[in-house]
Amino acid sequence: MTFDFRQGRGPERGPIAAVPKGRLGRVAASFVRTCAALAVVLAVACTPIYSNHGFIPEEDDLAQIKTGVDTRDTVGAFLGRPSTEGVLGDNEWFYVQSRWKTVGGREPQEINRQVVAISFDAKGKVSNIERFGLEKGEVVAITRRITTEPIRGRSALAQIFANFGRIDPASLLPKN
Repeated sequence: MTFDFRQGRGPERGPIAAVPKGRLGRVAASFVRTCAALAVVLAVACTPIYSNHGFIPEEDDLAQIKTGVDTRDTVGAFLGRPSTEGVLGDNEWFYVQSRWKTVGGREPQEINRQVVAISFDAKGKVSNIERFGLEKGEVVAITRRITTEPIRGRSALAQIFANFGRIDPASLLPKN
């Protein structure tokens, strides 16, 4: 069956009127629906999914903890015990919270990390509270509350120059 575009049913009909209404029309409608469904699926697949892991105490809660006064027991009762403790003992508690972003089938990417470190002295009392963040892959101190004096009251340069006399040149040479 051939169509002659010049034999339309009136002057308002053009080449579109020559398309047969039947199987080809149903295929075109099905194609349009499939493309629309595919576009929706792709849009949903590219939507980022955010997830939070861990817990850090709020700044108001940390303000209620007093350095030199509160102990491990009082901090544990007020904030709860952390999921991570110091590597060399329980002199430090770490509360860690991370925010991750996943887009489609890509690997999850950490977009934010907060760490609250609470240090305890030998008597078990709070000696320091610090908050760290992750900025461009670098760990950055956000807040720090330290109650101790500098090491023996010396400046950083005095501590560096004090170490020069402790170096033994014989220890630098290889032993045969």
